[in-house]
Amino acid sequence: MQDISIGAKTSEIASVRKSILIKVLVPLLIGIVIAIVPPPAGLSPRAWHFFSLFSAVVVGLVVEPIPAAGIGFIGVSFAAVFMMVETTPDQSVAWALKGFSNSTVWLIFAAFMLALGYEKTGLGRRLGLLLVKLLGRNTLGLGYSIVFTDLILAPFMPSNTARSGGTIFPIIRNLPGLYGSEPGETARKIGSYIMWTALAGTCVTSSMFLTALAPNLLALELIRKTIHIEISWTRWFIGFLPAGLILLATLPVLIYKIYPPEIKSSLEVPKWAGEELKKMGEMSKKEILMAILAFLALVLWIFAQNTINPTTVALLVISLMLITGIVKWNDILSNKSAWNVLAWFATLVALADGLATVGFTAWLGKGAATLLGGISPVSVMVFMVAVFFVTHYVFASTTAHATAMLPVFLSAGAAVPGMNIIMLALLLAYSLGIMGIITPYATGPSPVYFGSGFIPRKDFWLLGLVFGAIFLVVFLVLDIPFLFILD
Repeated sequence: MQDISIGAKTSEIASVRKSILIKVLVPLLIGIVIAIVPPPAGLSPRAWHFFSLFSAVVVGLVVEPIPAAGIGFIGVSFAAVFMMVETTPDQSVAWALKGFSNSTVWLIFAAFMLALGYEKTGLGRRLGLLLVKLLGRNTLGLGYSIVFTDLILAPFMPSNTARSGGTIFPIIRNLPGLYGSEPGETARKIGSYIMWTALAGTCVTSSMFLTALAPNLLALELIRKTIHIEISWTRWFIGFLPAGLILLATLPVLIYKIYPPEIKSSLEVPKWAGEELKKMGEMSKKEILMAILAFLALVLWIFAQNTINPTTVALLVISLMLITGIVKWNDILSNKSAWNVLAWFATLVALADGLATVGFTAWLGKGAATLLGGISPVSVMVFMVAVFFVTHYVFASTTAHATAMLPVFLSAGAAVPGMNIIMLALLLAYSLGIMGIITPYATGPSPVYFGSGFIPRKDFWLLGLVFGAIFLVVFLVLDIPFLFILD
């Protein structure tokens, strides 16, 4: 019997090793195959070789032979060593470390620290219990309350990372545990549903309001410079309204059907939450301090956006959390999830920036435009928006995507006879928010929700594909006819 047991364990270990070896070989082989293929016309060998490395990294992130942050780190390191982006050693290392100076990367990190403050003081548990007491009879009701909260904040907060990652996530992170749902085997009880609903909701609101996403404002500036067209806050809002309203109204239900929680309702949980609130008693001094600091961050994010950067606000609040003793420095050091996400997203930002630096993204946009000759303007418009949306798979920053691709697509669209260039500009700009749903690195809050551990890697990629398709189809089907009516 012992020999049989040893044999079974040996076979299991061999199977695991084989699986890991396959996961390692797949991205390597894809990268090598792309690299040895001659570069397409108009693309330099350097750009093509960097794209082969980037492709290997993206495939590695999907199959994940090692943690995602490690894959990004390896990719950046190899690109720096072989000077695939910059041509001198000093410039190469500066590029490799560029992501670590990105403000959004640090805002994502700060979101984890704010969540830590909610957890350490008990404020997060108190708010979670209160929310459950009021709406916890129905899981669907929780989903709508999360989306509605984001909708209220969105017009005033141009950083969806601050809005969703820094304000909403720290509160809802405490909800799943109240239902016995934690990362891992119990995640699907309710935690997975709550986290995906929050992310999907903020992607829609990011497109709905001009001031709900910083790259929206950048897009307006690029539109002004490229095709000399002005777009007002009101025109932006009205233009996206059909798709925005339908998506927000149906999103919690869609997720409820496509990625259903195991816990549908519980009449007992709200009663239990009320009893737990009584046990907690009055708010402690640290809870009050944390509430004041959270309110300070919210006020500065909303009203001081032209005076102080959202990331600076977050760093200030973390400093005040340290000064007041809400968290200790060792608490910050021991938060492995936060540091892991910091390294992961920083390396991806650098890699995505490398694609633009070597000229790959500009070549891709021009190549797509060349294929559009002889097609009706409306068909070209739909195709261009779809391509613009899908190419976000190779970007870890919406800002980088807008900067690198929007002028190319606008210029290509303007060259098409009969093209309604104002409508194309609006459609391209609107897509910047909703495209944040497609990958774990597509927009600022994505790494926060992915890093929570409630949505497994495979589920995240599959849900991103499904909801990305839903968002894009609903957006195009509803908004294009509506924009024609407005004109």
